[in-house]
Amino acid sequence: MTVRNLIYKLGSNPKRSVKYFIAGLLLCCVAGGFIALGYYHHHLYQVIGLAIALPAILIMAYGYLGIFANRFAQVIQPKKRRF
Repeated sequence: MTVRNLIYKLGSNPKRSVKYFIAGLLLCCVAGGFIALGYYHHHLYQVIGLAIALPAILIMAYGYLGIFANRFAQVIQPKKRRF
């Protein structure tokens, strides 16, 4: 698989990528809330927040990569079609 095919595959569904990005962003906000709650209350809330933050960042990064790939695919030359 070439880099161009990978870019076209990642950017093929921009609406799904935006959904992943927003879901990851909301999870990051929840994780931040738990971390802040742990600052004022019991420290285990911070551990829960950190446990939520890692998958949230990965989900958000995957969504952003799809959005970027979609925009970048529009800049590079169109994929040649085989008939």
